[in-house]
Amino acid sequence: MQDDPRRRILVATYACVARWGLAKTTVEDAAREAGLSRATVYRYYPGGRDELLDAVVAWQMLEFFGRLQDEVAGADTLEAVLTRGLTFARRSLLDHQVLQTVLQTEPDVLLPKLTVQANRILGLITAFLVPFVARAPRRPGVDVDEAADFLARMSLSLLSAPGRWNLEDLDQVTDLVRRELLAGIVAGPLPTPG
Repeated sequence: MQDDPRRRILVATYACVARWGLAKTTVEDAAREAGLSRATVYRYYPGGRDELLDAVVAWQMLEFFGRLQDEVAGADTLEAVLTRGLTFARRSLLDHQVLQTVLQTEPDVLLPKLTVQANRILGLITAFLVPFVARAPRRPGVDVDEAADFLARMSLSLLSAPGRWNLEDLDQVTDLVRRELLAGIVAGPLPTPG
């Protein structure tokens, strides 16, 4: 996998972004960091710098969601998936030094790139949640796909703006999931964690 030129270029570009930020990272920087020629970088990313930076953002997002999936693996209920997922995701986003630096110094550059990926992210989260929603005891009339889409949208919204909720506090996240996210979806009272 290390010899894969695309991955090598992405890793190198990410290192440049960590060092200089999105706005100052160039194709030349990425090529030099990867030990490749500019022509090689353009062969894989013919759209140049914009395509390369979009690819780095997409790659990092997929890496994050891979770790998130590992974190919720073994969760047997929709409540457990949401509770573990929100807690892990919030902690990971806050601890991601490059993301936090770029958000503070270059939000005008990063946010449009995240927006481009938003529908893809929403689709990935929704598809991941569908089987858990399908297995949950649902209130009458609750559509599985619509409920999964709602939960995905709410999760993304909470991660970016948690409001009064402390997503690093497991008790608060459990309360949030039970009272606000699942109340209109799951039939009957949720069992008390034991």
